[in-house]
Amino acid sequence: MHIRPAHARRAAAACTALAAACGLSACVTNQEGGLPEGWQSVDQETVPEIAAMVPEEVAEDGKLSIGTNPPFAPFQFKDSQGTLIGFELDLGRAAATVMGLEFDPQEMDFAMILPAVQAGSLDAGMSGFTDNEERRRSFDFVNFLYAGIHWAAQPGTDVNPEHPCGLTVSVQRTTVAETDDVRPKSEECEASGEDPVTVLAFDTADNAALAALVGRADAVSADSPVTAWAVERSDGDLELTGEMFDAAPYGFAVRKDSPLGPALAAAIQHLIDTGEYQRILAQWNIQSGLLDEALMNEQPVH
Repeated sequence: MHIRPAHARRAAAACTALAAACGLSACVTNQEGGLPEGWQSVDQETVPEIAAMVPEEVAEDGKLSIGTNPPFAPFQFKDSQGTLIGFELDLGRAAATVMGLEFDPQEMDFAMILPAVQAGSLDAGMSGFTDNEERRRSFDFVNFLYAGIHWAAQPGTDVNPEHPCGLTVSVQRTTVAETDDVRPKSEECEASGEDPVTVLAFDTADNAALAALVGRADAVSADSPVTAWAVERSDGDLELTGEMFDAAPYGFAVRKDSPLGPALAAAIQHLIDTGEYQRILAQWNIQSGLLDEALMNEQPVH
């Protein structure tokens, strides 16, 4: 493991710190304290013409079953009572109500969500999915936000996301931070004769952030809203480093060419038109990257 000198003093205690840190206010954990101050629940009604667009196999049981993988705050995580919360879940619940469906979130491993959608055992995936060309070959994405990748590190370090050779960087496993950012950069380091990046891949975003918080990793790479959320709650023990890059759309994943995609996009358009979309994101302190119109695979839905 390539650990920067400033972190080396803490390396021997990293495992102990990981366990102890969850009792500290600076810990980025699965169970956050609760909803943001001023949070208000979704208040929507069914729109008959949009409900009529829902495919029969979804409308039959009256539920919109979705796969989600907490913690990925502020997209989705659990409060201190173990209740699933987050802005993506709020947005999904509002869209489901507009479509005349009960919102049915199901917690599962991130890597299993898209296969479950493809197999038909879930209606959609709502777990911070980046809409990219590779995924779009098998799924349609109803977009709801533009964001990118951002790194965070302990204050006073000189971590450079553009030149991470020899560093240890934590990520959530199978996210674009791992597959499209850190591992390709590590390969570039090796190709140029430099030390590779040591990649610490975790099952959850909070554990990836925690590794950087306690010095087990030099930095964490994650989706920009996730990194900003972790920094905000770190009591100054983490700070953003470098600029956000690789901005991309995020979306709800549905089976390719499923009529559920246009129905879900129509629901999002309704939420945009009524201002509920903007209100939901604002109460989670998301002010940038919002859409002016509903998109599916980055294209307007007509």
